[in-house]
Amino acid sequence: MKTKSAFLGMGSDMGNPTLRLIFLLILPTLVLGYVIYYIIKTKELDRLSLIAFCCISGGGIANVFDRIAFGQVTDFFFINLGGVFKTGIFNIALDPSVTIGMVMLLFSGIFNSKKKEEISA
Repeated sequence: MKTKSAFLGMGSDMGNPTLRLIFLLILPTLVLGYVIYYIIKTKELDRLSLIAFCCISGGGIANVFDRIAFGQVTDFFFINLGGVFKTGIFNIALDPSVTIGMVMLLFSGIFNSKKKEEISA
């Protein structure tokens, strides 16, 4: 299923093409540029944060590439376990990569703040 929306179909009701261009292509490109700059310039990143930022960047780059090259992102994966567990349609290469990266980044932030508290105590 080809979609001009964002994560799990969000943004599909965004009718204004200018807003769609800004929020689904220009803004993500700027954020990706900053994240990649941050990865390169920050030398004291721990391993978990670095992997998290790389997951986020990889998923974001693939998403922006699809939007530039094809004008849309192809979503193709749907999980339905008999009504017990059901997902929206998503792109396995993009959405989980960014989501897992964000979860890892949250864990890294929590663990790093605990380590700093232990060191200062």
